[in-house]
Amino acid sequence: MKIVIPYKPRQHQKEVHKKLKRFNVLVCHRRFGKTVLCINELIKHCMINPLPRPRYYYIAPTYSMAKRTAWDYVKEYTKVIPNTEYHETELRCDLPNGGRIQLLGTERPNSLRGLAIDFCVMDEVSQFPPSLWNEVVRPALVDRYELGQKKNFLTGGMIAIGTPQGHNAFFDLYDYASHNADWYAETFKASDTNIISEIELNEAKQLMPEEVYEAEFECSFDSAAIGSIYAKGLTKAEEEKRITKVPYQTDVKVSTFWDLGMADKTAIWFVQQVGSAFHIIDYYEDSGESLEFYATVLDEKKYIYNTHFLPHDAQVRELGTGVSRVETAQSLGMRTSIVPKLSIEDGINAVRMILSRCWFDHDKCKDGLDALRQYRWATTERGELKNKPEHNWTSHAADSFRYFAVGNQQSTEWTTKLKYNNAGII
Repeated sequence: MKIVIPYKPRQHQKEVHKKLKRFNVLVCHRRFGKTVLCINELIKHCMINPLPRPRYYYIAPTYSMAKRTAWDYVKEYTKVIPNTEYHETELRCDLPNGGRIQLLGTERPNSLRGLAIDFCVMDEVSQFPPSLWNEVVRPALVDRYELGQKKNFLTGGMIAIGTPQGHNAFFDLYDYASHNADWYAETFKASDTNIISEIELNEAKQLMPEEVYEAEFECSFDSAAIGSIYAKGLTKAEEEKRITKVPYQTDVKVSTFWDLGMADKTAIWFVQQVGSAFHIIDYYEDSGESLEFYATVLDEKKYIYNTHFLPHDAQVRELGTGVSRVETAQSLGMRTSIVPKLSIEDGINAVRMILSRCWFDHDKCKDGLDALRQYRWATTERGELKNKPEHNWTSHAADSFRYFAVGNQQSTEWTTKLKYNNAGII
């Protein structure tokens, strides 16, 4: 039985289909048709895969974005395949050969671990956690690739797609692919493809800020990330060489600032005040661990601590134990203080005011800095910016840094230098 998928690719899409390798990075302008291209690539390979139970995934920054962007396309292009089943609650399409195409979000990266992936599409990688490719997706491709080799069938691969949003995980992936002959990397600018008319492009150029137009239509990685909350302050820090090697000063106590999570991440910034400057010497994050675990992490770092600043909700008593996390922390010998509750907007303003006084250790704070750079305003389905930040993998690092800024406004107790006498440290 011959099945014809109702997909008529444009010329540029045809060229991409022919050039695809095991690993691919496509930087595409708005309205290029990258989602349609990738969905049809998934369908084709899933249907012809000779291995048992082929598994194909479309991964977006959030589950809702995956549904909004790709689910209708999956159903549209598979509806001609007899005996195809759709599972709306799981965004899963089961094909008659035992193959499966499923849509996923990256809200909880650890939930993606352990998947066996024949092939996946990673959409809008600019908004992904930086470690997702290397630590989660890439290892999941190995087993199926090796099985495919035995059948002389290419599997265990990936297509990364998106438009630039500054220098981030997508930029790093594209840069790597561009210098690796085993990868396929290509940029499709609106001025080159002629998919969008010159009249439409000129109108967009007049209506949109220059940096937005350059990123969205001309695929410029050098334009500022759209909607980024702290991009300007961090760019200035880089220009002024304040993101560098920042050594721990043993005569200055360290204070920590926490965003506490249970199922979500716990994020901790380590700060020393040296004169009027704030030395951000370290950053740590993890998830699913107890306060006892984090207390051990702090001990292992061998810093001399002053105060550990916790969010206001740390005072809430837990239903199971009747003990608050503040009380738990204090029982572990931690000197704690509660950061006053302010609106997110006021907290963001506090961060912007303090950034010019901050020095960041480039290596130890890398994960936290990546999150701050990608922390952005949420958008509507039409792409308009909302007056609240997007809640995603960046939120925990950004929230704990906001607590640092707010805590600094309210307290000077953590700026104390160590005092020495014959008995040792006081």
